[in-house]
Amino acid sequence: MINAVTPWSVTVQSDISDSEPIYEMAMEAYLLRFYNIGDSIWLVVSWPEGGSIAFRLAFGMNSQFEKASITEATDEILVTASTRLAYYRIILFIPQSPATIFRYTVTLQVKFPLLIPFWPRDIVPLTKEGRIENTNGLIHAKQVGARSGQLFFSMTKPQVGSVFYFQNLSAMSSYCQAAEVSLRDTVGGEWPEIGFQFPVNAEKPLPANREFIISDAFVLLREDIPGGDLAITTQFLEHLANIYLLLPKPAPAKHDWLSTAEKVLIDLYRNKGCWTQTGGVPYLNAYVSDYDTPSEIMVQLAVLLPLHEYLSWTGKAHPLYEDISSGLEAFYDQTVESIVRWHPALQHGLDRSEEQKREMVMDSWYLHHPLLNLSRLALRGDKQAKKLFLDSIDYTIRGAQHFDYNWPVFYKMTTLEVLKAETEPGKGGEKDVPGSYAHVMFMAWQLTKEKRFLNEAAKAVKSLDGLAFDIFYQANNTAFAAAALLELYRETAEKHYLELSYCCLAGVFKNCQLWDCNYGHGTNFPYFFAVFPLNDAPYTAAYEELEVFAALHHYLEVAKDMAILPSLKVLLPEFIKYAIGRLAYYYPPLLPDEMIADEIKTGEIKKDLWVPLEDIHDGWEKSGSVGQEVYGAGLAFGIIPRQYFTIQGLGAIVFVNYPITGFRVGKNSATFHMEGSHLLQAEMQLLMLSQTVLSTIKVKQKIKSAYREIKAISLGHFALDAAGMIKISW
Repeated sequence: MINAVTPWSVTVQSDISDSEPIYEMAMEAYLLRFYNIGDSIWLVVSWPEGGSIAFRLAFGMNSQFEKASITEATDEILVTASTRLAYYRIILFIPQSPATIFRYTVTLQVKFPLLIPFWPRDIVPLTKEGRIENTNGLIHAKQVGARSGQLFFSMTKPQVGSVFYFQNLSAMSSYCQAAEVSLRDTVGGEWPEIGFQFPVNAEKPLPANREFIISDAFVLLREDIPGGDLAITTQFLEHLANIYLLLPKPAPAKHDWLSTAEKVLIDLYRNKGCWTQTGGVPYLNAYVSDYDTPSEIMVQLAVLLPLHEYLSWTGKAHPLYEDISSGLEAFYDQTVESIVRWHPALQHGLDRSEEQKREMVMDSWYLHHPLLNLSRLALRGDKQAKKLFLDSIDYTIRGAQHFDYNWPVFYKMTTLEVLKAETEPGKGGEKDVPGSYAHVMFMAWQLTKEKRFLNEAAKAVKSLDGLAFDIFYQANNTAFAAAALLELYRETAEKHYLELSYCCLAGVFKNCQLWDCNYGHGTNFPYFFAVFPLNDAPYTAAYEELEVFAALHHYLEVAKDMAILPSLKVLLPEFIKYAIGRLAYYYPPLLPDEMIADEIKTGEIKKDLWVPLEDIHDGWEKSGSVGQEVYGAGLAFGIIPRQYFTIQGLGAIVFVNYPITGFRVGKNSATFHMEGSHLLQAEMQLLMLSQTVLSTIKVKQKIKSAYREIKAISLGHFALDAAGMIKISW
């Protein structure tokens, strides 16, 4: 097969072959050579067993590079070069890492205000003989939209090895602000022209005599080519964690969730825009002031579950819980013997504006999601939730068996007729639903101990085999499926469940945004480590992010005494750390008015209301255009019980910005375990205590086998190793 190429790559092979390197160096078993071929400066990496890949460090636009100067330093090479149009600086750095990684950072300073209409991609495979278009490769993962600037690929003809390439897109925010361009869809391409395509400024000139970073790439090299789902997904997680440890990271945002929870509780309970009355019973709207859409069971349970967690944490009751609970029974339909999506008395009001807004139409994930929340409430002691869950379980099993554990997108609940089979032609249905169904079955087993439910779970997860990253359909469901698979592994010792959980998590982290969008409206919102709700979603979403946060917490709790991938002890806790502060910025009172959309798809935006926006977009777009989601109002309720811990005898609250397990209070001490990696740090704050009491408290951390005292960095504020036992004494 001959691949299509453009003029910007077709001559690269011969141009490099006809040139002498201007510098070369060894990096472990690899050879790195720099070339100036006139219109570009290239770095050619040669693998130990032969084969090479070229990385375009600088592009001269419509000009030629003059002599490039090389300056050597320890683990670092500086290349300075210029054309008639611009000055360039290239720094190549070899960081300390267990993996084979190099990093290059490129700056550009134009001599005249310039419009740049085109820039080629920066990675091209090379051969000893022949042509670039005759090479072959596999792209395992690449950037979609505003997700991480990642590219994971293998060169298979000739058989060379694999590369994990990661652009630190945060570094280019100044350029994007000046040129008014976006970093969406910049890392990817089609073989053989792949890599980063610098976003050009075709409309606003780049100012002269100002230096901008135009590339900050981390490149991880491997000699092998991963084969099969497990190798691809586990290598992806391993590589991402290795890069993450080297990546410049912003300070996590901080937020007072305790005061926010009380504001949310008041606003949610009192604001009329959050509610609809049916038959004298109150129901939460999906969006603020959305009175046209019938009440949905998912919306009620999406708030009720975290509210239960929060009220249990406070030890207090609130009428909001009874108001939401009072309407749940109405969603059980006797004709199908199951809960349904829409309030049965209101289905006639569906406007058919969307495929699912029709009577008795079910979106496959949508049946399982409320069942999961019912089962969680049941395990927490809610008897009504338990009855609704168990009364619906046989219908759920009939549907699974009817679809042979491969669910369509939409079906008719009364007949199980498929109304929409695939998300897109040839793409199949909602592929993470077997994981959600297995989760439902596992919860049914926990409630009843009936073996048939474990058998159903085992049948369902077979549908996940062979999907790798494609298991991911919806972030929250895929993340909870990962935790359920881990629980199945714990119960059965069947290693395949553990491996499938890795595939689920790889899909989640492939859909994260590991960069901070510091341009446009992005200066008002901390984006770093956000997760997108769907593979192709153009925005991040509040409720799905909260559920991913909760699911990854649960995964680490289940994994407490297990040997899991070391990369997960880096990635999962760090997602949680950043989510704790970042998620608060979905609340419109924390955002400037100019960032919030003027035209709203559903309902209205009340900017002073502590109910989150559904959607946060790229920095050049306004956010909240979908609506202000009432079903996401449980953000604060879900975060507090997982990060704040009470010491009643002391009258203290312990806040930790990391996942912990085993919080226990003794007579004069409290202990807990940090669930991260020794390579990272976390923070702890002791709240509600006087300066006098704080001065008497001792904090120790067990590192390996010995405790060491942790001194406060400020009063009541401690920096901790992200792994190990913590002891607070008073």
